Amino acid sequence: MPDKRPNIILFMTDQQRFDTIGGLGADWALTPTLDRLTAEGTSFNQCYCTAPSCVPSRASFFNLRFPRETGVYHNGCQWDTSWVEDLRQAGYHTVNVGKMHTVPLDAPCGFDQRFVVENKDRPLPKAAPHGFFHDEWDKFLSNSGQRKPSRDTYRDEHPDYETALGAYEWPLEELYHPDVFVGNMAKWFLHERKADSPLFLQVGFPGPHPPYDPPKRVLDMVADADVPVPKVTDDEIASQPQPHAPFRRQMIEGNHDAVRWHEHPAPEHLRRLRRHYAANVTLIDEQIGDILNLLRKQGLLEDAIVIFTSDHGDCLGDHGHMQKWTMYDCITRVPAIVWAPGRLPEGRRIDAMLQQMDLAPMLFELAGLKPLSSNSAISALDVVNGEHPGRETVFAEHTADNLLRGVNHVTMVRTKEWKLVHYLDQDWGELYDLKSDPEEVVNLWNSDGHKAVKADLTRRLGRWDSGLKKGSE
Repeated sequence: MPDKRPNIILFMTDQQRFDTIGGLGADWALTPTLDRLTAEGTSFNQCYCTAPSCVPSRASFFNLRFPRETGVYHNGCQWDTSWVEDLRQAGYHTVNVGKMHTVPLDAPCGFDQRFVVENKDRPLPKAAPHGFFHDEWDKFLSNSGQRKPSRDTYRDEHPDYETALGAYEWPLEELYHPDVFVGNMAKWFLHERKADSPLFLQVGFPGPHPPYDPPKRVLDMVADADVPVPKVTDDEIASQPQPHAPFRRQMIEGNHDAVRWHEHPAPEHLRRLRRHYAANVTLIDEQIGDILNLLRKQGLLEDAIVIFTSDHGDCLGDHGHMQKWTMYDCITRVPAIVWAPGRLPEGRRIDAMLQQMDLAPMLFELAGLKPLSSNSAISALDVVNGEHPGRETVFAEHTADNLLRGVNHVTMVRTKEWKLVHYLDQDWGELYDLKSDPEEVVNLWNSDGHKAVKADLTRRLGRWDSGLKKGSE
């Protein structure tokens, strides 16, 4: 007798801001597939990751625990377990195509099959003492006689490297682009799949993580997009906590992910950067549309749950920064759309605050599976059904990593009206009035008039920490 449980498709991008989807308010964005999922599904407009970088954020989402519970505080920390194993044990055919960012990179992590794509612009070390990890895309490029575009090729060969801010036109044929390759591999797998069991398919796109290098065809599609460009003042930069200055200096002097940042980027260079980023999002949207069309033709969407989200965002010049690692909303707030006809309302937008991990218990409940056990996650389904008001506070944490080195342990607590960022053993920090200053420009940490709210948020951090410790006993 055929298994009637719904197929589950999880699309996850890398480093995509929440404000990049047309159907969620970004009227300049060209995202027809995601717009359709938004119109026909339920979106969560205040969904926050637990860490401002890939590995700890993903480890939290797939394990329903905060970084201090997983022990995964920054990129490079080992994690190789997930609730995907629960799906596998429940009889699902569990498959990953693309990026998961497990450590080791090829850890099974509950999947029956993995087609790993990780290395967008650089070689990544293996767990073994020697050599580097070569993923499916590396092999494809090599077997096709192509040299991988990378931070080195862009720095050494691109004429506009000094002003490009990490944005380049993809130099090879479109089929070699990593996001196109992941989309094509997912479609190849679906054509070849013979299993009758319900499918859990995770498709992890490497973009729009830098280098910001979409093909020219897609760049032309957004050439006139009226993308917003940030205006950063010297006063905002001066009010930032001490680690931000060397962090920005590393961005300016280095070549991390082929990004050469500037102290004061010209507006036209920022606009060019953001259009490249927008084009990469459009490219991914096209690939998601193609995969969904194939699933529909195969009858695999007749009873299905589709989720779209990202691991974290990107400053793209906001606050004078590039990339991630800090606690601004453009990094910690992530897109979250769930399409489940007959199971979730159409066109519903949920404004209650959630942690991204709260999506997973809902997924299991919608599929009629045994509920996941977690001391830290709630079910987003209870919020949709009006049985839970959502979270009063959301949290994120991180330790020193890559470019943000001058910190020990950073913790964020956010309510709907306030955000506090605490730096362990330091007198400096960040405090923002999100009601009057939603862009997080004015740091009120040293304001005498805000001592009470700072003390209240600090107490909330303490209660959260104590609750996690108690839950682990």
